[in-house]
Amino acid sequence: MNALVVDDCSTIRLILTKYLETLGYEVTLATNGVEALDRLKGMPRADVVLVDWNMPEMDGLAFVRAVRAESQYAALPVVMVTTNAQLANVFEALEAGANEYIMKPFTRDMIREKLELVGLQA
Repeated sequence: MNALVVDDCSTIRLILTKYLETLGYEVTLATNGVEALDRLKGMPRADVVLVDWNMPEMDGLAFVRAVRAESQYAALPVVMVTTNAQLANVFEALEAGANEYIMKPFTRDMIREKLELVGLQA
């Protein structure tokens, strides 16, 4: 299984990588939405994307919208992982095309549960 982790914070990228690796994922990293789109197009296959909302160059919401605009990624599960905790943010992300939403701070079990909710065996 392959996961793309998109976050401008190196600590969050490291934590998500460790959690995902313990769940059997190979992880590709990106620091913003622009870089993530390039990484996604270069991956042989992505099974899930975990993306932060607040990033430079292209934020997570714009990234989700860009991914959903591409028909080849219509079924790709996208999980927003962010500090944006307001209910309006959750609705906005889901409306843009995110499949699930995790609020920071998170645990390995929270990640596993969200992966299961989007149909991935963790």
